[in-house]
Amino acid sequence: MKTNVHNYIVLVFSIILCLCTSCGNKENKDFTDNTVFTNPLFDGADPWVIKNDSIYYWCASANGGIEISCSRYLTKKEETRKVWSAPSTGWNSKNLWAPELHLVDGKWYIYYAGGFEGPPFIHQKSGVLESVTDDPMGEYIDKGMLQTGNDPFDPTTNVWAIDLTVFKHKGQLFAVWSGWTKPEDTDKTSQNIYIAPMSNPYTISGQRVELSRPEESWETGGPLDLNEGPEVLQTEKDVFIIYSCRESWLKEYRLAQLRLVHRDSSLLDKKNWIKSGPVFQGTDEVLGTGHASFTVSPDGKENWIVYHSKKSVEPGWNRDIRIQKFNWRPDGSPDFGIPIPAGVPIVRPSGEITIETLHD
Repeated sequence: MKTNVHNYIVLVFSIILCLCTSCGNKENKDFTDNTVFTNPLFDGADPWVIKNDSIYYWCASANGGIEISCSRYLTKKEETRKVWSAPSTGWNSKNLWAPELHLVDGKWYIYYAGGFEGPPFIHQKSGVLESVTDDPMGEYIDKGMLQTGNDPFDPTTNVWAIDLTVFKHKGQLFAVWSGWTKPEDTDKTSQNIYIAPMSNPYTISGQRVELSRPEESWETGGPLDLNEGPEVLQTEKDVFIIYSCRESWLKEYRLAQLRLVHRDSSLLDKKNWIKSGPVFQGTDEVLGTGHASFTVSPDGKENWIVYHSKKSVEPGWNRDIRIQKFNWRPDGSPDFGIPIPAGVPIVRPSGEITIETLHD
C-alpha cells in the first residue's frame, strides 16, 4: 500500500516537473524567437521612415491620400492615421507617389509627387504639405507645387518631377529629385537626378543642377534608363546621395551612389560628385532592390537601410518592404552588403527588446 502511494506521488511529481519544464522551454523558445525578425516586414513600396524622439514615423500614399504610421519599433507599425486627402480636382488629385515626412526648422513637411491623370504618367509634379500642429500625425495644409524646372520663378517652365527629398548642408536647405530634361508627351522618358537650393521648405529659389543621368553600364541596358528615388545619407565627413537606377518594374532595379568629393565642396557643381555603383542590388532570392531610406536603431548604435523589393520576376510594381543593418567601409562609404532572403532570421535592431521589456 505504501509502495503504491509512493509510486503515485512520484508519478504525479514527475508529470508536474515535466509540464513545468515544457513551459519553461516554451518561454525560452518564445524569448529566443523574440530577439529576431524576418523580412519582408509588410507590403508596400517607396518606403520612408524617420525617427524622432524615440518614435519611428512611416509615410506612405494610400486610400487616395497620405498616411503616417508611428511605432516605438523599427520592425513593426503600431498606429496608422490618414493625415491628408487628395483634392477631387487639380494638379495633385491623382497618382500620389513616394511621400516623405521631414522635420525642417521645427515644423513637419510632407513632400510627394502627384498628377491629375494617367497613365500615361506625363503630368507628375512635386508638392509639399505643411503641418498645422507640432504633431507629425496631425493636420496638414497644402503649400502647393514646387517649381522644378530651369526657372523656379516662372511656373510655365515647370518640368515633370518625382521622388523629391530635402536636406540641410551647412545651414542651407536643398531639394533633390528625379526629373525630365524637358516636358514630354510620353512617360517612356529617361529620368535624371537634380538638385537646387531652397529659401524655405516650400520654395525652390535657385536654378536646378543635373547631378546624374543614366549613362554607366550598370544603370543602362533595359527598356528605359532611369535615375530616381534619391535619398541623402550624411555623416560628419561625407555627403552621399543614394539613388535607384534601371527600371522600377523589373528585377534589375538597384541602388547607386553619388559622393561629394569634399564636405566643403559646392553641392551645385556636378563635377564635385563621384558616381559609383551598383552599391546594393538584388539576387536570385531578393529581386529589384530599390528606393531606400535610412535610419538608426532605437538606441542609435546601428545604421539600417529600409528598401522595397519585387515579389516576383514578372514585370510590375507588386512589392514589399524590407530592412537590414548596414556598416561603413574604411574609406567612409556605406557598405549595404547583400539583401537577406525572406524568412532568414535577423537580429532585431539594437534597443528594441529593451523597449519591449519596459513597455509591454
